[in-house]
Amino acid sequence: MPEMTMTVRWPDGREQECYSPSLVLHDYLAPGSYPVAEFERRSLQALEVASARVKEKFGFACTSAAATAAQIRHAAARYAPADAVTVVRLWPPLPGAAR
Repeated sequence: MPEMTMTVRWPDGREQECYSPSLVLHDYLAPGSYPVAEFERRSLQALEVASARVKEKFGFACTSAAATAAQIRHAAARYAPADAVTVVRLWPPLPGAAR
């Protein structure tokens, strides 16, 4: 199962690396800006799907995906729902995608 990371820039300029055990983040987010509430909703949904994929394959949920979800919830709580958060990078790109 390919792992990936997402670099996020929060409204105060702080950057955070977020881990996913699956490339599924590409299905929910792309580089660019999102309101904090939308980013939180999309990323948590993606991490839930990623953890379910791990559980299906290995028989247990991914604790790293759960930890990333908790970090995102904690960070998002510091900002207003309409503040802009930026997805700086999703790595690695999907196979065959332009780099």
